This record gives sequence, structure tokens and C-alpha cells, in this order.
Amino acid sequence: MIEIDGAAGGGQLLRTALSLSLCTGTGFTMQQIRAKRSRPGLMRQHLTAVNAAARIGNACTHGAELGATTLRFEPGVVLPGDYAFATGSAGSATLVLQTVLPPLWRCDAPSRLRLEGGTHNPLAPSADFIADSYLPALARIGIEASIALERPGFAPAGGGILHATVSPAPTLRHADFIERGELLSIDAVAMLSGLAMSIGERELETLAKRLQLKSEALHLREVRPSLGPGNALLLKIRHAHHDETFTGHGERALSAEKVATRLAGEARTYLKSGACVAEHLSDQLLLPMALAGGGAFTTHTVSDHLRSNARLIEKFLPVEIEWTEQRGDLWRVTVAS
Repeated sequence: MIEIDGAAGGGQLLRTALSLSLCTGTGFTMQQIRAKRSRPGLMRQHLTAVNAAARIGNACTHGAELGATTLRFEPGVVLPGDYAFATGSAGSATLVLQTVLPPLWRCDAPSRLRLEGGTHNPLAPSADFIADSYLPALARIGIEASIALERPGFAPAGGGILHATVSPAPTLRHADFIERGELLSIDAVAMLSGLAMSIGERELETLAKRLQLKSEALHLREVRPSLGPGNALLLKIRHAHHDETFTGHGERALSAEKVATRLAGEARTYLKSGACVAEHLSDQLLLPMALAGGGAFTTHTVSDHLRSNARLIEKFLPVEIEWTEQRGDLWRVTVAS
């Protein structure tokens, strides 16, 4: 059993531990889960991830309940199949998906998943990010998976539905994400559910001014039927060798212009740096690269998420993860066995 201090990070440490426990057959005990968060312990999306991992991997759990700050996880044999998981709230369905994907792609038969919950949540990868950035990056490592969004789900109502398929990946490849290549296009999409479409129009207008986008790059989408109010602003940046998707979220008391300005700022920081991989994808590439035994990428910042995730991965796998600053806004991250 591996002993893990969960206070060093948030839910990502738990999800990484669950994935790697099933991939390696190594159990773990995590204490002080999300101890530094305003609401410590397991929330619904974390508990759903634990239960999903336990189900596909025939695992035994101790302490798997809402609010728990200590969890013991003893993995069994991972079986492919058809699975359905629901957070029972607007908790992120995509984070549950990322938890179970690695052990399922190591199986000898394909699996199909139906996930319910939030698909466009703050502090979680959006379904568009998964489809347009995360899964294409995994494909370069040798992992074949896809998702189809049946219905978007926003906080606080949730109700989103997405379907995923994952095929066996018997051999993973070392992949490098160093140069992103020539800029091909930037497209913006404003998604609105139960809100005035003028909000999305203002968001798109602001993005167009900040990033010099033409009208044909602006897209307005109304979600029907509406299960509750929600707003996601998506910015899809395509380069010759890599695609990145940035997501902003409407909030109470936050103007459409501020939502768009914040998102444009994230995109401009990335574009200015010359890095291939943006901040949010960077820490999510570590696990598949480590399972492949190696890989490298450039990114514009080494976040606390990346640092804590790297050190946890090294507890489960015989790899070393290092990062080197090449200049102030460009880092090279290397995974080596």
C-alpha cells in the first residue's frame, strides 16, 4: 500500500491515484483529502470517480462517502464493458471520465461509457476540451478514444450526458509536443442555456476585438431544451501540430465582457509564449506519458497541479518527471523511465 498525503493538492491527486492503482495493481491510502479546500473531503464528483474506479476494477474501498478525508483503495481486476456513471449533481462528468480511461485502455476489449453530470464546469475540463484537445493528444500516444455530447450540463442544474468509447491500446508510443507549428485558425463559440442570447453576442464581440477575429470565426449556440441557466465561452486555437481549447464560464455578477476579456487574456498568454501545450493540458499529459514510459512537451508555466501530479505519479511508476525553464514563459517538461 502506498501512503499519500492528499493535502498537497485537490481532487486531481485522488483521480491520478485511482487510475494508477488500477493500472499497476497497487493499493493506496490517501489522508487529508482536499484538506486545504474550502470544503474538504470527497464531494459528489470525487465520490463518483471513486465508485466508478471501484466498479470497473472490482476494487475494495474503505471510507468512500461524502465528506470523507481518508480513503483506502484496494484494486482488483479491471474488466472492459458497458458502464454508466452519474454524479447525481452538476459535478464534472469529464473528471470521472479521465479517471477511468487509463485502466480501460489497458484492457483487451473496448468499453463504452455513459456519463451524467456537468459537462461544462468551472475548474474542470469541458467536454469540448476533452474532444478537441485531450483526446487528440492521447491519439498521438497511441490511445484511441472518442466522446459524443448528447446534452450539455451546466452548474448548478447539471443534467448533461456524454457518451465515450475507448479501445484497447496494447502499445503506447513516446510522443513529443515541442513545436505547435503555424497558426491555422481561432474560432469562438458562445453556448447559452436559459439565458438571453445577447450575453453570448457581447462575449463574442469582446473576443473579436481582443483577438482580431473575423465574423466567420464567431459562433452563437443556444442549448435546447434548457435544464437551467448556463453559459460557456469556448476558444478553439488550431496550430499545424497541436490544438488547444480554452473555456470561460459565465458567473453571477460577472459581465459578459469580463468573461470574454479573461478568456482572451489566457489565450494571448499562451500564444505569446510559443509553447506547444497550455497550462491545463500540461498536467493531464503526465499520466499517459508515464504509462508510455516517456515523452516531452513545452508549456508556458509549470503549475502547482503539474508539480504535485508529477510527484504522485513517481510513487506508482518507475519514471522521472523533470522540468527545465528555457525562458521566463517557456518550460520543457520531460518524462523518462
